[in-house]
Amino acid sequence: MSVTSQGTDRAARLARAATLTDGKICPPDRATALIEAVVMPGDRVTIEGDNQKQADFLAAALAKADPTRLHDLHMVQSVLALPDHLAVFERGIASRLDFAFAGPQSRKLAELVTNGTVKVGAIHTYLELYARMLVDLTPRVALIVADKADRDGNLYTGPNTEDTPTIAEAASFRGGIVVAQVNEIVDRLPRVDIPCDWVDVVVPSPKPYAIEPLFTRDPAKVRDANVLMATMAIAAVYEPFQVQRLNHGIGYATAAIELILPTYAAARGLKGKVASHFVLNPHPTLIPAVEAGFVDNVYCFGSELGMERYVASRANVFPVGADGNLRSNRALAQVAGQYACDMFVGATLQVDPQGNSSTATKGRITGFGGAPNMGADARGRRHDSPTWLRAGEEAGDPLRGRKLVVQMVQTQQPNGAPSFVERLDAFDLAASAGFARPPVMVYGDDVTHVITEKGVANLLRCRLPAEREAALRAVAGDTEFGRRQSPEASEDLRRRGIVMLPSDLGIDVRSATRDLLAARTIDDLVTASGGLYVPPAKFRKPAATPATTNAA
Repeated sequence: MSVTSQGTDRAARLARAATLTDGKICPPDRATALIEAVVMPGDRVTIEGDNQKQADFLAAALAKADPTRLHDLHMVQSVLALPDHLAVFERGIASRLDFAFAGPQSRKLAELVTNGTVKVGAIHTYLELYARMLVDLTPRVALIVADKADRDGNLYTGPNTEDTPTIAEAASFRGGIVVAQVNEIVDRLPRVDIPCDWVDVVVPSPKPYAIEPLFTRDPAKVRDANVLMATMAIAAVYEPFQVQRLNHGIGYATAAIELILPTYAAARGLKGKVASHFVLNPHPTLIPAVEAGFVDNVYCFGSELGMERYVASRANVFPVGADGNLRSNRALAQVAGQYACDMFVGATLQVDPQGNSSTATKGRITGFGGAPNMGADARGRRHDSPTWLRAGEEAGDPLRGRKLVVQMVQTQQPNGAPSFVERLDAFDLAASAGFARPPVMVYGDDVTHVITEKGVANLLRCRLPAEREAALRAVAGDTEFGRRQSPEASEDLRRRGIVMLPSDLGIDVRSATRDLLAARTIDDLVTASGGLYVPPAKFRKPAATPATTNAA
């Protein structure tokens, strides 16, 4: 489409929208009519919905559209989290999808891909998808979400800025239409996060947008095995490599690491030497480490429900604006995680003999989110650090350093499925979905360490593919994958320092228990925060019911 015709098309769409709005404000009962006015068949459309906040009202409005008027849409979105995200495909409104993460919709998405209802272009990383929004997947219409708007259309995103600037800029500066769902219209904003000339229409939602406390882990659910793995991570990786700049993925293993920093790591004299600079959402399990002075600063992808008051009170640690609230940015945090961090610690569902890992398994297309960005050795990096240089030396590379990429995975998943497999399910998924390559989350040659409850495999010290495979089998424990290797072969790797068991690291398994946790319950986290952390309702204990007595 030429610049002239694109401008004419945009003007026509906005003219239709003007019949439904008062200035830039569209009443919520006209939201579906508005979408039918500005979206055309075949359009590329983005609904903001990362793995926390959701433009849920606009997603529902799109899902209610008339399929005879809107069809063949190409959806480009970070996360599929809501039933309405898939309803557009089931109703014939959309047919093509490019995304990064599916989360709770992963099983349903797999069904729709299998029966041909959804054609997936690619499973992206977050940063990859944002980049393509600016290049060849630019949305014609972007449906975004913010906390507040004024009548001119300026937006305030509060602590959950997340994806909003990237999506709005990608659409707005290529002649697209930007529609924002907001919680309320106000006369004056605390700060302007998205300027009004990027926004075409504002829709006040009947209720606040949905947001999921995705990064909250109840310390009560951290098991002894998680603590044992956490002690091994600190002793085998954090301490010898002096890791200060890092990113933690989601999971109980990394939650355990955060909770033993003020105890186990402090006892090893590591305060000020490790884990001082994080690229991380405000994990509640990080509160004790912040209060103990372990953490100097945290740059955030997004916020975390219930952590708002605590974060606002710790402006020396978190990026807090003049309005007193966190400013987050998912795209910039992904960049920081890739280039400013020396280590990524994550988890996965399957690992193969080459160390490739994936969360795309049979019957589930979960996607990857940011893990491949965090868990990749950034080949463009040029600044050094002691951690980066030592990792390069251990890898035998005299020219450059290496980023540490650590996978923490128990030998069996909670459902009993083996974590170590001879062949990733991703290969079968590629064949059934028509992908040119299997959707591997983190490639094996980027992985430097694998930690299980049995031990640590330092893959940096492996020089041959067969050696890497042997190291992985050595920490796979009493599983079919692990039993395919002789005890003698595993013992040889141990003597050479490629495989380390807890005893090799000076860890007494009997003492690596929940007793090391700086907080053992959600209530402990509240206490550590000075009462500033307000746990979401589903994490709170139910109020005791008063006893009743019969009158005499």
